[in-house]
Parts: sequence; C-alpha cells; structure tokens
Amino acid sequence: MFKDLWINGVKVYEPKIFEDERGLFFESYNKNLFFNNGITCEFVQDNNSKSLKKYTIRGLHFQIGKYAQAKLVRCTKGSILDFVVDLRKDSKTFLSWEKVELSENNKKMIFVPRGFAHGFITLEDDVEVSYKVDNFYNKENERTLIYNDKTINIDWGINLTKENVILSEKDLLGKSIEELDF
Repeated sequence: MFKDLWINGVKVYEPKIFEDERGLFFESYNKNLFFNNGITCEFVQDNNSKSLKKYTIRGLHFQIGKYAQAKLVRCTKGSILDFVVDLRKDSKTFLSWEKVELSENNKKMIFVPRGFAHGFITLEDDVEVSYKVDNFYNKENERTLIYNDKTINIDWGINLTKENVILSEKDLLGKSIEELDF
C-alpha cells in the first residue's frame, strides 16, 4: 500500500505481509507495482549503512544537477526516524520537512524524489538501513545540509547535545541552507 505524504512526490510504501508458522514473506520491491504508483525511476545502485549507537544522525545529504538522486529507503534492523527536506525551489513546500518512522518491524519504506535532502536518526543501538538510488554517487556534486539548520528547524525527536548525538565529521561540517549552493 502506498501513502502520499503532504510534501508532493514523497511516498511511504507499506508492503503486504504474509505470515504463518514459518515466519513471513513480503515484496520489498516490485517494479510494476512501484511504476503503477508513480515511482518510475530506474534504480541503479543499492547502499547499506550500519550504525552502532542510538542517536546516530546520518545526513542531511543530497546531490545536485545531473547527479541528483531519488532514493527508496528501508530500515532492515532496528528503527530510525527518517527525514526529508524539500529543496525544490519551485515547490510549494520548499524548505519544508517530513519524517517517517521506519523499522524492521513495520517494514515501511520511504520514496524520496530528486531534489530533497535526506537523513535519519537511529532510535536504538545496532541499526541497519538499506536504500536504492537512481543515480550513481558523485563526490563533487554531493552536498550536506547541517542537521541543526535554524531555517529548516528539524525536530529530531530528542534534545540534541554533544553528549547524546553521534555525527560524522562530514555531517558536522554541513552547511546552512543560506550557505549551500544547489
């Protein structure tokens, strides 16, 4: 089942789960089903991340120009709050953000169109996230929006302090929306 979020183009997919005494089965991706629900991009790469500690933030990342990427994101172990920020300058929801909880239990996935910054925070230790992208990584065209940008003002669900959040050096060096070229 697909659900459109209030930011145009962002969708959540909740697969139909078949369970019995053996366990469960579900389709995590079906090109025809996704195509019939407006997700027509061709995914060219699968990425995986593992975060060891609760309150690890990854993001907010995006690529610009011909290297922009759409993403299909799923949490395969543990749970996360997944965030998207609309960076499409001609959009009615420009600079708006949305969040969705993704977990190994709920099996939900979020489709993030091109033109969005994307990131997540882990809600527990030992979390794994898998995502498909429709364009290859290009370092020169990658950008990082700082997680605590004052204009965007994301509510990460916790009071962020240096003591309780884990960020990479790259993410700590992210730029504000005013400083970014996109």
